[in-house]
Amino acid sequence: MLELASALLPLLDAGHHIAVATVTRIDGSAPRTLATSMALVDSGAVIGSISGGCVEGAVYEACAEVLETGRASVQQFGYSDDDAFAVGLACGGRIEVIVQRIGGAVDERDDALQREFAAAAEGRPAGIAMIVEGDALGAVLVGGHEPSEFVGVPVDSANRLRAELAARISAGQSGLAVVECDDAPIKALFVVAATAPRMIIFGAVDFSAALAQAAVLLGYRVTICDARPVFATAERFPAAHDVVVEWPSDYLARTEVDARTVVCVLTHDDKFDIPLLEVALGLPIAYVGAMGSRRTHERRLEALCQTVDSDALERLHSPIGLDIGASTPEETALSILAEVVATRTAASGGSLRYLAGPIHGAAAKHSRIGI
Repeated sequence: MLELASALLPLLDAGHHIAVATVTRIDGSAPRTLATSMALVDSGAVIGSISGGCVEGAVYEACAEVLETGRASVQQFGYSDDDAFAVGLACGGRIEVIVQRIGGAVDERDDALQREFAAAAEGRPAGIAMIVEGDALGAVLVGGHEPSEFVGVPVDSANRLRAELAARISAGQSGLAVVECDDAPIKALFVVAATAPRMIIFGAVDFSAALAQAAVLLGYRVTICDARPVFATAERFPAAHDVVVEWPSDYLARTEVDARTVVCVLTHDDKFDIPLLEVALGLPIAYVGAMGSRRTHERRLEALCQTVDSDALERLHSPIGLDIGASTPEETALSILAEVVATRTAASGGSLRYLAGPIHGAAAKHSRIGI
């Protein structure tokens, strides 16, 4: 729901009723992810997509019914063995969605929801919890910006859900969870909008410009850092959010990073690389990659093994990127980002035509077949 915040916020401000369908469960392959939403406005406009087209017609009908009745509902979509013409996903998976109506009324709950939408639209951390089962189906609790009422849920249980939501906002993790409460366990979907993850690119070179431009499209907040002021200029890197002139290892040691941060070292100059990688490999970040030839890589490892333990060295992606035959800066950016994504998802990085198991989802098992 929060990924539609920018589009929905002015409609909520104008007093429109909106039915929102949000994915609460995925079994097998599905084209979109958990917590993805599609909205139907009382004007008839449709915003977003939950399946890339497979079940949108049926979701539209479910949203139209909820717009009319105001009662939340849970719907499931997937192929049926008994009915070949049943509404289903072309990928063969199955999804569950909750459909609920928001907006239209003016009270504290609506104000709190709109404030959370505003936070998400501005790129600030935000979150909502939706009960997806039981008598309080469709009840919504917003995140930590303002206290909000949770209709149909005892105060103690609401406080536990609020604590879980706050923890998930802090971690930037959406997900479905059963929260143990005093009265009874409550099943809720926690939808979180986190601040953009950082990509810090060291080296003011052509490859950095291409990587910055591509990384922004994937939602990264990009920083370029180089110790040479003549090269590290905003004019040379228009896609970057920040261009920093500072000794690389000093900057990385002092700047803010988290478990989603990506560090790409594209300088392939030992006087920068070695102290920089010593710092990077000691930080709890998502990815550390370094550009260079095989010979450069071996020389780096020989220097780093004097100060960095073997477990930390295993985290170094060097030479950086996946083997796709990249040559140009733009192709190299694609190679690097493909490895960043594969590392985040623990995927094989292999060609899908030679892999078995579900295409989507972290739990997919990728085993080689047909070779």
